[in-house]
Amino acid sequence: MALGNLAQRALVAIVAVPVLIGILYFPDRAEPTWALIMVAALLAMQEFFAMTMPGDDNASDRRVSLVIGFAACSALYWLSPRILHGYNTQALANSGPLVAIAITVLGTGLYYLFRFRDMASVAQRFGFSIAGIVYTGFCFTFLALVRREHGKIGADIIILILGLAWVADTGAYFAGRFLGNSKLYPAVSPKKTWAGAVGGLAGSLLAAVLMKLFRLKFLTWLDVGLIAIPAGMLGQMGDLAESMIKRSVGVKDSGALLPGHGGMLDRIDAVLFIAPYVYIYLMLAPLLH
Repeated sequence: MALGNLAQRALVAIVAVPVLIGILYFPDRAEPTWALIMVAALLAMQEFFAMTMPGDDNASDRRVSLVIGFAACSALYWLSPRILHGYNTQALANSGPLVAIAITVLGTGLYYLFRFRDMASVAQRFGFSIAGIVYTGFCFTFLALVRREHGKIGADIIILILGLAWVADTGAYFAGRFLGNSKLYPAVSPKKTWAGAVGGLAGSLLAAVLMKLFRLKFLTWLDVGLIAIPAGMLGQMGDLAESMIKRSVGVKDSGALLPGHGGMLDRIDAVLFIAPYVYIYLMLAPLLH
């Protein structure tokens, strides 16, 4: 990573972090967090569709898939007893995930049924549309679900999730650069090393320890280990998964939205794998204890 690239990353962080902190912590309601996450998810979704369904011929497919993705992710968040309490909609309020899946599959299927255009490629485009909605949309929406389910402390949990990914990224970079160059998975990502993988896990553990000490005091040290180590591994696999997709379609970055980072998907690829795990872990933690 060149010095100029580091400077660009630092500048983006200086601008973005205060905005993120303000939206997460200062409103009394969780909806501004959902709005921010939805914007980021749609940007990442658009980048995924642009990579996998490129060209002007597929522009309408990308637009419709984005609309379906927005509707499905909105259903996943809003159809919840926490949101619809007090309304006579109990059955609907408990069906958010099912409605989200139905919108994704039925909406995409009906669109391609009547607008298939090239029959030889329609199955591929159908699959890419569903994959993009689930991969970028559903997985990133778990951040908003954390804020919704855990109230104000959900903001701290979101910071934990982002720290598990981004502190790990920093740890992996410096460990990989200074401690060794044995390749981790060259077929997918030629630059990643085993030393970097270990440094990334150390970064994830550091992020979890700091959040436990200063913000999330309800976590036990067992929680810290069971969150940080699996999440650190998942984050690195999320990074590798996006690298695999980019190599398969012949692109270096998912986009150029964030100077020094690439596209939105490049920035959140690890978070997409970490957020569902942390959400599920915290839901099941009472059983563990």
